[in-house]
Amino acid sequence: MESQLAWVQSACARVLRPVIRLAVRMGLKHSQLEEMLRDLLLDEARRLWQAEGVAEPNISQLSITTGLNRKAVTSRVREPADPLPGTETSAAARTFTSWLQMQTHDPALRRLPVVSDSEAMSFETLARAAGRGNWHHRSILDELARLKLVNEADGHVELTAEAFVPQADLRSMLAFLGDNARDHLQAAVSNVTGERAPMLERAVFAKGLSLEDCEAIQALVRERWTALHHELTDHMSRAVKAADGAAPGRIRVGIYTYFEDAGESALDPSPRS
Repeated sequence: MESQLAWVQSACARVLRPVIRLAVRMGLKHSQLEEMLRDLLLDEARRLWQAEGVAEPNISQLSITTGLNRKAVTSRVREPADPLPGTETSAAARTFTSWLQMQTHDPALRRLPVVSDSEAMSFETLARAAGRGNWHHRSILDELARLKLVNEADGHVELTAEAFVPQADLRSMLAFLGDNARDHLQAAVSNVTGERAPMLERAVFAKGLSLEDCEAIQALVRERWTALHHELTDHMSRAVKAADGAAPGRIRVGIYTYFEDAGESALDPSPRS
């Protein structure tokens, strides 16, 4: 049992090191991280007890499961608020994705009139459909322009990015980091704990190659991902439309590459004396 706990602790340390690097560089302090960890421990302990049939675990049960003393358990008087937006609910993201799909099939649609009096496709029409009529097209266009994903000029708007990566907005970038990394780890944790049938979660690793080769491999992955991205988006769009968006399932499919000079690695520094 002690060995198993040591293994789990080591795995958690590997997972958390980039998270701690982000926290330190962005100014989070120990007290804020401690509060966050306490809240997460309590949330997951409550989920665990509820999965065992306990509707609302008591303070003693939560204390035993988390190792927190009773005072720490009772000190949380309300659910913490999440200040980051949900990436899957963004009207701007849905509009951008729909537009990207259209121009894949017809490159001429990369540039659209903002509005149109004819039957021709316009940004207004696209945004109304993607935003399900809940957002004015100008609000969506202004958001895409703010994120530097489109250019507007002479009554027309043009795509200037190949993916919805809002690099001009730290809050949105952090939201995507949180959602994408969370679901990646959800799949990995589920595979380890055996909570359900194994999910796709694979990686390929190589060491001892040049950084130029790493760049070339990343370019290859980007190229292949672009094609797969369009195929997946088509399939997902059809499925959501067929279910009228009311079915309970959700899915996120992602891909990543990471490379560095292993001699200057910041991920696994050598033990210090």
